Amino acid sequence: MTQTSSQPASHQQSQDKIAFFGTDGIRGHVGVPPITPDFVLRLGYAVGKVMRDQYHKEVVIGKDTRLSGYMFESALQAGLSAAGADIAMLGPLPTPATAYLTRTLNACAGLVISASHNAYHDNGIKLFGLRGNKLTDLQQQAISVMLLELQASDYLPMSATDGIGKARRIPDAVGRYVEFCKSTFPAGLGLDGISIVVDCANGAAYQAAPSVFSELGAKVITIHNQPDGTNINRDCGSTAISSLQQAVLQHKADLGIAFDGDADRVQMVDHLGRVVDGDGMLFVLARHYQEQGQLGAERGVVGTLMSNEALACALQERNINFVRERVGDRYVQQRLAQLGWQLGGETAGHLLCLDKTPFGDGIIAGLQVLSALVSKNLSLADALDELQLMPQVLINVPLQVQQWDQLSELTSVQQAVTEIQAELHGCGRLVLRPSGTEPVVRVMVEHQRQDRAAELAEQLAQVIRAAGGTIAN
Repeated sequence: MTQTSSQPASHQQSQDKIAFFGTDGIRGHVGVPPITPDFVLRLGYAVGKVMRDQYHKEVVIGKDTRLSGYMFESALQAGLSAAGADIAMLGPLPTPATAYLTRTLNACAGLVISASHNAYHDNGIKLFGLRGNKLTDLQQQAISVMLLELQASDYLPMSATDGIGKARRIPDAVGRYVEFCKSTFPAGLGLDGISIVVDCANGAAYQAAPSVFSELGAKVITIHNQPDGTNINRDCGSTAISSLQQAVLQHKADLGIAFDGDADRVQMVDHLGRVVDGDGMLFVLARHYQEQGQLGAERGVVGTLMSNEALACALQERNINFVRERVGDRYVQQRLAQLGWQLGGETAGHLLCLDKTPFGDGIIAGLQVLSALVSKNLSLADALDELQLMPQVLINVPLQVQQWDQLSELTSVQQAVTEIQAELHGCGRLVLRPSGTEPVVRVMVEHQRQDRAAELAEQLAQVIRAAGGTIAN
């Protein structure tokens, strides 16, 4: 197997981060700066000033089902209004739905109050620019500069009284999004006769996802669709798949689909209860796109450093180009745009089908996999017969990015990395990187043997933990 070098220092990722913004907006523990009402108030003002002054349009706000979302929704609304920006309130809705409605409502920006797959005690803000696209680096920089200025001030500026922004509710936001999702499914196909277990993660998809699949004809068994503000992602959804596996087997369903808290990522389960991650879904989609003539010699698939090497090999064997990008759907999307390609994604289930939607969307990605299966009358298990993923073990070691910048330079860490890379040469890969969404360093090892992958990953994780204690002291 081709080895991908680890990136212990992750200098490039650190350089690409702009003050306050990680790879997926701003995220953290509720009540711990910057995830506080006063900061979010200032963020609303900064976004309102930067984006409204540039485009003179309203701002859209969506959220997932976290209890703290009510508080931050009010803070954002107040900050935006003080900046003179009008606001369209969507309520609980998947992140990609907010991006879609930012576009269709012709808004200048979209804000999503969510911490994605994290537990309820975390929250954050994801930001979209004009037409629902990711903010540019220049826009992020301008917002960051204004935030720094506001933090240094004793009070929040505001527009003249007659210039304060107004807010309105979009009561049919869910319905608009459901119809858009359904429009991406081939008109001549349906899901009649297919039974699907849908795990909504007690999150933002709890209304939209069951409606989409049932209205296309599927028999839908819905689980984890009773959000109470604190149960989002709790032992459910795409990051805790066991309950979906059990439900698929219990109901003898054809397959299962799980979303994370804000429904921008998806995982699947076949009728045998086996998990199908983003790599498996990309394989199904790539073959379908190729058969449909959408992947010519000049097109291919964009994955990430975490994409399974077996996926890369399987696609290359079928003359489908495959390139790796840094982890983060924004980087995958940027590379797709540079190459003029349509299909890409991450192992974790952030999938991009740019011929269907310009946004990473868990529901729409799931629909495209289903369309590939229905068009050939295949089960999910049958569609994956020719893909044997290499055993892959991922360990998250709690660390701050600043700690990792120091640890990555230590001789003990570098030596451990070198030794593991030497053993993996020709039979596996090591990827080592700080997360852009959580205070952890991810240690990922692929090996032809599951047990050895686990041993090597834990070996390196122990070295990093020990080194972290040295730094902390």
